[in-house]
Amino acid sequence: MRTPPPIPVEFEPDFVAGLKTIFEEKIVFNQVLGLKITSLKPERVTARIDMRHELVGHYSYNRIHGGVISAGLDAMGGLACMAAIGARHMDEAPEQRLHRFAKLGTIDLRIDYLRPGIGEHFELRAEVMRLGSRVASTRMEFLGADGKLLSCGSGAYIVS
Repeated sequence: MRTPPPIPVEFEPDFVAGLKTIFEEKIVFNQVLGLKITSLKPERVTARIDMRHELVGHYSYNRIHGGVISAGLDAMGGLACMAAIGARHMDEAPEQRLHRFAKLGTIDLRIDYLRPGIGEHFELRAEVMRLGSRVASTRMEFLGADGKLLSCGSGAYIVS
């Protein structure tokens, strides 16, 4: 007997707006990176970084700095955890769920740089592989404007 697929979770507008405010405004370093959420779903989050002169790591090639890639993927892993936690506690009010992120932090981060980061903009994706009661494991991707995978990463986050 097959188990039916889970019913997709839809976040309330208040939760989405609150999470965007936390991620894009209250975490000021995300503003420095230019990270903007493009999709927020329990199973996957996506964002975009537009290339700017301040993000150049190699001036001869106008290549994005590896630290921007690493920090962006780390932030996306955290955002994926926030979305997964938000979906797990749908019985709570949006404001109550947003307070659950106060203790969220990176435990471990690994980034693989596969291709040079050259382009006008980049897409970042992340998903939670496992959400435990204390630790979450994530997988992240950093893609060029053409959809080509430039870097990938994995992270572990404290969630309680």
